[in-house]
Amino acid sequence: MDLSFARLDRDVAVTALPTELAVLLVGVAARQAASPTAAAQARLSGTAPEADLLAPPHGAFHRAVSLALRRWPQE
Repeated sequence: MDLSFARLDRDVAVTALPTELAVLLVGVAARQAASPTAAAQARLSGTAPEADLLAPPHGAFHRAVSLALRRWPQE
């Protein structure tokens, strides 16, 4: 299930929505974002906390490249 919004094409003309319809769509989107299904999807997609991504235990964002760069001047 993909809950993300579609990309806007640059060729399409933008049309203003009637105020009542815009309010209705915002309400629907808010209720959908707060639904149990959306909460389950958010739990599934985030497997690693952000802190782990920004500070890996080995100290490099890409360990294989880091090791290759360390070996490079020695070769």
